[in-house]
Amino acid sequence: MTRITLTVDGVRYSDEVEPRTLLVHYLREALGKVGTVVGCDTSNCGACTVHLDGTSVKSCNVLAVQADGHEVTTIEGLATDGELHPMQQAFRECHALQCGFCTPGMIMQACDLLKDNPNPTEAEIREGMEGNLCRCTGYHNIVKAVQQAAGALGGTRTSATAEAGVA
Repeated sequence: MTRITLTVDGVRYSDEVEPRTLLVHYLREALGKVGTVVGCDTSNCGACTVHLDGTSVKSCNVLAVQADGHEVTTIEGLATDGELHPMQQAFRECHALQCGFCTPGMIMQACDLLKDNPNPTEAEIREGMEGNLCRCTGYHNIVKAVQQAAGALGGTRTSATAEAGVA
């Protein structure tokens, strides 16, 4: 067993873990962060995406011991004071989900995308989200949601202006 200490969604945790424990399993089983979904366990689908020190990672591809000393944000950590994060709200308003299985990972990846590019084009959104798979939606409303959130977070592109080609 190895002792790790990390901050998850603003709370500091210190636990003993098996060195081979994946971060996704630690988050779900030890901390109850079940919004982080176990999808493929091969880093292909992106359903388990979380932020590690502010950058999106697929938590099925990271050992819990690798997160020792770092800060993790899960989908549960995005909302503040009972208010949805603008990306969460945009996914809701744009109906950017159907079954919802991929949604936490999509939202986490989309937030990271906007951190690096606050005003992405549709093509840039599609490229930035390509490591996260959805089998239900066809991605159109996911792109719209990211565009709407970009506008809400200070970017100038909304779904209406983006479709018209206006920045």
